[in-house]
Amino acid sequence: MNGFLLIDKAGGMTSHDVVAMARKKLDTKKVGHAGTLDPMATGVLVLGVGIATRLLTYITDGKKTYEATISLGKSTHTDDKEGDLTFTADQAVVSKISDDQIKDELVKFIGDIKQRPSSVSAIKIDGKTAHARVRAGESVEIAEREITIYELITKEIRHSADAIEVEITVTCSAGTYIRAIARDLGNNLKIGGHLIALRRTLVSPFSIEQCQSVKDAELIPVGEVIEKLFPIRKLELSQSREISFGRVIEQNSSEEVFAAIDNLGNFVALLQNKLQGNLVVAAPILVSGSGQ
Repeated sequence: MNGFLLIDKAGGMTSHDVVAMARKKLDTKKVGHAGTLDPMATGVLVLGVGIATRLLTYITDGKKTYEATISLGKSTHTDDKEGDLTFTADQAVVSKISDDQIKDELVKFIGDIKQRPSSVSAIKIDGKTAHARVRAGESVEIAEREITIYELITKEIRHSADAIEVEITVTCSAGTYIRAIARDLGNNLKIGGHLIALRRTLVSPFSIEQCQSVKDAELIPVGEVIEKLFPIRKLELSQSREISFGRVIEQNSSEEVFAAIDNLGNFVALLQNKLQGNLVVAAPILVSGSGQ
C-alpha cells in the first residue's frame, strides 16, 4: 500500500492525530506527514503511505501558502491565541496605528530574511521539542534562521476599540513560522501581536482544492504524483530489473536526482547521477517495493 493522502486538516487536532486516523483507516502503521500544522491551524496536510513516506522530505522542503489573521494589541507566550497573555498595549497607542504603518511594516518581511522561530515550535533542542521544554517551565530562545517570504499580501485591516485584526496571505519557504510574523509585526509596531487564525492552502505542488477529510480522502498512487516532484525518466523492462536489484544503469539525464517509472507509469525508483570509475551512471537512492 503506497501513495499519498491529501488532507484538509480540521482545527483542534494535531498532525499526529491525523496520521493516527489514517493508520486506522488504511490498517497500516507506515504513514507519515509532510510539515506539521498546529492544532489551531487548518488546511493542507500531505500524508505519505508506504514507500511514499520516504518521499515526504521532498514535499516538506517546498513552498507553502497560508491565509492568516493577526491580532495586534496583545502578545502571548505562544505567539498565538492559545497562549497566556504576556503584554497588553495601551488602548490609546493602538488607536493611533494607521493602516499605512501596518502595511509598511509587513512589506519589510518580503524577501530573504532572518526569523526567530516561536519558543513553542516543534524544533528539537537536545532531543526534546521546544514546546515540550516551555510546558515544563523552561525558558527557551531559538536562534534565528534564514527563510524566504516570496509574497505577502495584506487583504484586510479591521480596527476595533482595543485591537487591530490584519488578514494576510503569505507564500514562503519551508521553515517559516507565521506566528513569528505576527509576533514580530506587533513588536515592530510596539503594540504586541499574535496569531488568531491560520489556514494552509498550498504545500507545493498540492493545493487546498485537492484535499479532503481523512474519512473521504482516497489514496493517490505514487506514479500519479512523482512527476510533480521530480524530472521523469521512463525505463525499459531490462533497466527496471537492474534497478530492482540495486544495480546502476547508464546515465542519460542531466538532472542530479530524478524519478524512474516503467512503461505503465508505475514508480520504480529515485535515481541519482554519480561518477563510477570514468563513467557517470544513474544509481538508485530509493527503490519502490524494495524495503530500502
